[in-house]
Amino acid sequence: MSQTLNLTTLTMIPLAPLLGSILSGVLGTHMGGNVIGRRASHGVTILGVFIAFVLSALTLQSVAMDGARFEGTLYNWMQVGDLKMEVGFLIDGLTALMMCVVTFVSLMVHIYTIGYMHEDEGYNRFFSYISLFTFAMLMLVMSNNLLQLFFGWEGVGLVSYLLIGFWFNKPSAIFANMKAFLVNRVGDFGFILGIGLIAAYTGSLNYVEVFDKIASQSQTLLPGTDWLLVTVISICLFIGAMGKSAQFPLHVWLPDSMEGPTPISALIHAATMVTAGIFMVSRMSMIFEMSDVALNFVLVIGSITALFMGFLGIIQNDIKRVVAYSTLSQLGYMTVALGVSAYPVSIFHLMTHAFFKALLFLAAGSVIMGVHHNQDIRWMGGLRKYMPITWITSLLGSLALIGTPFFSGFYSKDSIIEAVAESHLPGSSFAYFAVLAGVFVTAFYSFRMYFLVFHGEERYHLNPDAHHDDHGHGHGHDDHPHESPWVVTLPLILLAIPSVLIGYFTVEGVLYSDFLSDAIRIQNEHHPVMHELAEHFEGPFAMGALAWSTVPFWLALGGVFSAFYFYMVNPAIPAWFKARLSWLQNILENKYYLDWFNENVLARGGRLLGGVLWKTADQRIIDGWLVNGTWRLMGKLAVWIRPLQSGFLYHYALVMILGVFLLMSWFVWLKPSF
Repeated sequence: MSQTLNLTTLTMIPLAPLLGSILSGVLGTHMGGNVIGRRASHGVTILGVFIAFVLSALTLQSVAMDGARFEGTLYNWMQVGDLKMEVGFLIDGLTALMMCVVTFVSLMVHIYTIGYMHEDEGYNRFFSYISLFTFAMLMLVMSNNLLQLFFGWEGVGLVSYLLIGFWFNKPSAIFANMKAFLVNRVGDFGFILGIGLIAAYTGSLNYVEVFDKIASQSQTLLPGTDWLLVTVISICLFIGAMGKSAQFPLHVWLPDSMEGPTPISALIHAATMVTAGIFMVSRMSMIFEMSDVALNFVLVIGSITALFMGFLGIIQNDIKRVVAYSTLSQLGYMTVALGVSAYPVSIFHLMTHAFFKALLFLAAGSVIMGVHHNQDIRWMGGLRKYMPITWITSLLGSLALIGTPFFSGFYSKDSIIEAVAESHLPGSSFAYFAVLAGVFVTAFYSFRMYFLVFHGEERYHLNPDAHHDDHGHGHGHDDHPHESPWVVTLPLILLAIPSVLIGYFTVEGVLYSDFLSDAIRIQNEHHPVMHELAEHFEGPFAMGALAWSTVPFWLALGGVFSAFYFYMVNPAIPAWFKARLSWLQNILENKYYLDWFNENVLARGGRLLGGVLWKTADQRIIDGWLVNGTWRLMGKLAVWIRPLQSGFLYHYALVMILGVFLLMSWFVWLKPSF
């Protein structure tokens, strides 16, 4: 029997991290007089996120076990005509799942940050930022209306700008955070257009009201075009998702955001900001289901991202950038699932990916600490014996990432591949090739990194840049690698557990039950993918046992063995390929020249256009003709008219008589026409 969730408890979930952020950001920084120290600062923020996680877990339990739900308004901000702008919560299976994922990963990142940032001068400020980020993300996923969704959407974008540029003395960090901010503005322009169209045609921003009213607009055309309104709305909304969830070609900001500290790489790129677009499209599933054109667009963009971003991961040498391109590829997989109407599968992969990708990012940070802030995997090797906890957790995360049977990533990734195989959309053939090829590519670059970092000969003492690191501290060539402190390794262990187990225990409940049925609305008669997946599902154990005979398993295995042979047995092979395929190497190293295009065509073109508009429209027309021209014209008129103001009464009387005479003559002349 369903029940209503407690509003006070729900309100505490986002407010607890917000309060921790305010206390740390005000009292723990120079702005507030440094009233509290480092221990109190990380204490209040961790406590706030811990409270949010516990309450989120209890909410998820009530939603899953008791069918509890909540939908209501907390605060009426303003009303414009019939359009209400409110703050409210909608708690269902989708929201409760996202709340738990966000708060758990955020809690692990908070604990990890104690060890990773302990020498940084901005320690308290960093904790304030990541706690504020958690608040914004919770407001996004808990919203019951598009206005609050947009508030959280822009909130995570703003805080990510602050976090990516946290080391604001590094020019590369400032460039990266500005790039992230500007690219996301492009996506957000489309997003706000979609919201505006929804508000214009439904008269509401509330999810429930929008979904009730949009059904009657299924055949409405956008005025002046032959495009369906729902198609335009869906594509506009998805452009917003392309920016936030880093889909091609708006993905260019995410790899550069590695300039920020490693904890925010895990927080932004694992479970929170980059998955906001996936969550939004799933929440808006009813609108997307009304347009096959929009779904096909989503499918093709996701396919391109899944495959071609994986290729870039192969040639990366920065350990964080390898994981970043892996994130791009996996976000492509999630988007592909959205395109074939397998929204629950996309959310399921979002959940499993959050755990093992956060694990891999934090493990990468542990490696960076262990080798004294070197990030180049070419100068690592043999770290297994020095960093056993980091090694085993990295291995588990990598196995989950490549879809090893019975690991969490296997259940979600294989479900995506099966869903694409069952789809009949025009772009599904290319998508199926992309997700299958992506399996091999993912396994190859993941285990290339794993083998170069943890196995083979030790190369850390050969690093020519060993005296330089991203914090500006030097370390000698003779410093040996070391395992990270417990505040770093504990989150790795806690994240490794769900990376291995959570897929097995939740696949049936998330995909093949009613858990997400009221949040995600699929037109099963037109897009029966989920029904077809359910017909073939025989339980998590059978799914894992049968995987050994499937194509994805052998592709993943082939990727692992290829990486082992290329980099452990015969390292001359990669060098041979690099020499013979230098043109391809150049394309990959230049990231398909998209950055070059953005900087040299779009940016320079924009500056050129801006210069023309400034000199012509602004200086010549507005300033020259309208502003300055106006006062010049008035001055000349004044010169002409001034002699008429003589001050003599008989002059004015003469003018009045002449005026009356002219009026009489005018009317006499016009009389025949009446």
